[in-house]
Amino acid sequence: MKLTVSTHKLFGYGGTLRTAKRLAEQAVTVVDRSVPGRMPDVQITLTAPRGMAELATAAEVELTGGEVDKRIQARALREANRHARDAAARAIPLAGGDVLVLVNVNHHANPAEFAVTLVHELVHAMQFSRKGVRERIVTDLRDALGVEKQSRRQAREHLRLLEQEEREAYGVEYLANQLVPAAAA
Repeated sequence: MKLTVSTHKLFGYGGTLRTAKRLAEQAVTVVDRSVPGRMPDVQITLTAPRGMAELATAAEVELTGGEVDKRIQARALREANRHARDAAARAIPLAGGDVLVLVNVNHHANPAEFAVTLVHELVHAMQFSRKGVRERIVTDLRDALGVEKQSRRQAREHLRLLEQEEREAYGVEYLANQLVPAAAA
């Protein structure tokens, strides 16, 4: 399990990067012990909303196999820009089996909030290692980007499982208390 923490299009955030590296190492250990699954190699990238949208769209296109029409890719980037303003973070499986965790630094006023978000996204990283999850996500992305259609049954099943995975991730956010004592208060 390899962990890398970096920034993307952020300048003057050296202190935030150091704090993120410290918290990320602790969070990986805590989540790995508490959540079923295998912790994949994780790349945590601290960025602003625009950088978050760019990196997310690029990772999703790569995950689908790269055969996405440029117009659909531009539409996906516009949609990602809209959602990135409100999102605190996002975990995306990468083609090589790694996981990219994008963190919007504008949504985290203190290390406690960052710790909660980090634990949440690392739980999603663990979920991607479970049987069938990565394939289900790729199938849904290929449908969303117009590469290959999925059946309505598959789409409903994906949404149901996605809600279940979100509930699991929210349910273990209390683990952030082990990183920063005031995290889940």
